[in-house]
Amino acid sequence: MKYNNIRYAKFINRKNRFIAEIEINNKIELCHVKNTGRCKELLIKGVDIFVEENNNINRKTKYSLICVKKGNLIINMDSQIPNYVAKEGIEKGVIQELKDIRYIKQEVKYKNSRFDLYFERKTGEKGFIEVKGVTLEDNGVVRFPDAPSERAIKHINELIEAKKEGYEAYILFVIQLKNVKYFEPNKETHYEFYQALKNAKNNNVHILAYDCFVSSDEILLKDMVKVIIE
Repeated sequence: MKYNNIRYAKFINRKNRFIAEIEINNKIELCHVKNTGRCKELLIKGVDIFVEENNNINRKTKYSLICVKKGNLIINMDSQIPNYVAKEGIEKGVIQELKDIRYIKQEVKYKNSRFDLYFERKTGEKGFIEVKGVTLEDNGVVRFPDAPSERAIKHINELIEAKKEGYEAYILFVIQLKNVKYFEPNKETHYEFYQALKNAKNNNVHILAYDCFVSSDEILLKDMVKVIIE
């Protein structure tokens, strides 16, 4: 997945969930934050960022925040992108468990949920994939969520129901950075999510994590990452 018109900037502060102030071309500008998570460990005053410039006069902001530098890492924090990255990766055969897919579609409704991906295998099996973007990193360990997410628990529970009804069911954590050690659910932030994920594993829902190649203007699904659910 490629972005257009990427520009370097400095983060100043976050005015609310959706808007931040940035310094670009020696001016203070407003920027759309494409991630409603807390991201406190990323959005620090003075940190280097990469933004996408858009000249649509109907937009409230000219820029959208795409990536943040954290030490030697570039972290993509666009929460709208993991679904596209996952679909693109599946179509390219990156995920070993999903190499024989003949049909894939985004945003498909099942009961009271709308799962991120629906797929059909060449052998006829059908299934759903719920995709979660991961940006929270600490010394190579990545975790989800960075804030309590009742919606995520609802999706997990309905994936379990879909599995019981004969569908294949996957939870795919798209880690929006490279060079990580392993993934684990964030017990401290949302213990109920950890419990739901563990219950999904016990009910034969496949739980996968893949990291990404990330540059200032590109993100691609890359390698499997170990998942630890104790």
